[in-house]
Order: sequence, then C-alpha cells, then structure tokens
Amino acid sequence: MERRKFLKNAAGAGVAASAIGFPAIVKAQAQVKWRLASSFPKSLDTIFGAAEVMAKRVSQATGGKFQIDVFAAGEIVPGPGVLDAVKDGTVAMGHTASYYFHGKDPTFAFDCAIPFGLNSRQQTAWMLDGGGLELMREFFKEYNIVNIPLGNTGAQMGGWFRKEIKTVNDLKGLKMRIGGFAGRVMERVGVVAQQIPGGDIYPALEKGTIDAAEWVGPYDDEKLGFNKVAKFYYYPGWWEGGPQLSAYVNQKKWDEIGKEYQTILEDACLYAHAEMQARYDAKNPAALKKLVGAGTKLSGFSKEIMVACQNEAFGLYEETAASNPKFKKVYDQWLKFRADQLLWFSVAERGFDNFVMTTPAPTKKK
Repeated sequence: MERRKFLKNAAGAGVAASAIGFPAIVKAQAQVKWRLASSFPKSLDTIFGAAEVMAKRVSQATGGKFQIDVFAAGEIVPGPGVLDAVKDGTVAMGHTASYYFHGKDPTFAFDCAIPFGLNSRQQTAWMLDGGGLELMREFFKEYNIVNIPLGNTGAQMGGWFRKEIKTVNDLKGLKMRIGGFAGRVMERVGVVAQQIPGGDIYPALEKGTIDAAEWVGPYDDEKLGFNKVAKFYYYPGWWEGGPQLSAYVNQKKWDEIGKEYQTILEDACLYAHAEMQARYDAKNPAALKKLVGAGTKLSGFSKEIMVACQNEAFGLYEETAASNPKFKKVYDQWLKFRADQLLWFSVAERGFDNFVMTTPAPTKKK
C-alpha cells in the first residue's frame, strides 16, 4: 500500500512540476553516486545487464540525481567478494547470487535457490507475498545488508557432460563444476563438486580437469562455447528451478538515501527482475535449436537420478535444520509455502501446460 501511494503521489508531483521541466520530488533530493560490484562478467549480458537496466531506471526516475555505476566481477572485487565488499562498505551495492555464500551459512541459499525448491514464479511469490523477503532481510541484517530481488533465470539446465549419464553409478567420482548448496547434494551421490568461476569453466572442461559443468541455460551456455568441449547436455537443473539474483545494499547507505530513493531503487530492481527472465525466455529457444543443430545430444536426467538426488537433498535440509537455528527458521516456513505452491500449480498451471505442450494446434489450411 505504501509503495502504491508513493507512486501515485510521485506521479502527481511530476505533472505539477512539468512546467519547469523537473519533478518536484527529485528537487528535494541530494546528488547520490554509488558503485555496484557485480559477481558476473560483462560477457553475460543478460545477468550482468540486469544491474545496468536497474541503474538506468534509477537515474531516469531521479532526473540523473541518483547514479549507480556498475562494475563487472574483478573490476573492484572478484565475484565471490561481493558480499564482503557490500558488508564492509567498500561499495554501496552489489549484484550476486546468494547461494554463492552458502559456505558462510547455508541459509543464504534461500535467497537464490535450493535443490528441488521453488520455480521462478513461486520464488517471487514467496519473496514478495509469502514472508520470504521479511525472513531474509532479518537474516541479512547480521551482514549489514538490505537485499532486494534483482533477476531470475527461470529453470536452468542440468549442464554439460563429457560422457553419458544414465544411472546414479555414472555419477560416482565424476568431477563437476557445480555451485551453491547443490554441490553438497551432488557429493552425497558420489560427485566430486567443484566451484569454478564462469570464465574458467571452458578451459577446465577442454583440458579434462573436470568431467561436467553446469552454468545457466542455452543462451549463456552457447556464448561460452561449452558445446565445443562437452557433447551431452542434460536437463533439468533440479538444483535451480527458479534461481533468484539479488541486489545487496549496504545498510548505512540504504538509511542515508531516505524513503523516496529507497522506493525508486526497489521498483527499479523489480523491473529489472522481471525483464531478466523475459529476456532469457525469449532468447533460450533459438539458442537451444542452434546447439542441437550443431550436434549437441540433449537428454533428460533419468528418474533414478532425480529421485536419488531429491532424497539426498531433503535429507541434507533436515540435518542442516537440526544444527542451524537460522536455517531452520527459514526452512520451516519455506517448506509450508512450497507445499501449498505445489498443490496450486498442480491444478491449473500443470493442466494448461501439459495440454498445450502435448497437443499440437491445428495448422491453418492454405
């Protein structure tokens, strides 16, 4: 309600001030210039670009008075250093995937994705209307950070493999680049999980240092050329059914800008949040066709593998909840929300999707 009221009032103020060509709401604000450290390289235009989209809208909404300069991974800090950079005030803002920091506390992963969790729409519903944002902001307070959803890729692919994977036994001893909490699940079925930055995946696959790697999906994977060094492309990425990217804002900087700029910043993040998935959904089909046309072998993980990994995932969650009160607090609420979402999505959504995907529409007669 407060956000809608603010936007209504802001629109009215802008109309009133149009005669002098500058919104009255912006006139009262001081000039703000921030640096944002991304965990992603510029070559990944859709993920990295989401922060640029956000920054552009903030500037436009404030008549250029609130400027956010976006820096790629490595330009200020390495990709994995974004959390600490924002926490310590090295930068005012960051853009990252929170599950990168599960080593500090596995609770971070809920802000992005955990294996066999929520799809992208369900993740957004949990964050914005299901209590997730409140729970995660309480958690992030300990790190001097305000988190804001800023992007989602949709369900990701299961990755590139140098050999066929048909059974759980085929996973044993497999060296795989896999990030986040998913690596711990994979280790429980015999995989040797490794966390490798995106730019280092191709040479590692090419040299055989690793046997498999997951990244995002067809659009990004084709750009990185993984199909040239691994032939088998599996789906789905059950560890990332709806991975959310997040903006991190240093708490002191957040408090300094006041409610008006806070609202503009949040709204710009949510615009970019929606646009990121729209871009992936628009670009992935053509990229997938191109990969398959070039000889990529597209396969689904077997049910045996999916069931085994799901069992291990939920076993890991129960063990973690028993020893980590912060994780348990979020997990218990998240688990109830997930159950209700699966009930709802199994009705109208699945009914519609199943029909249109399995029943060809009639072609127009010439």
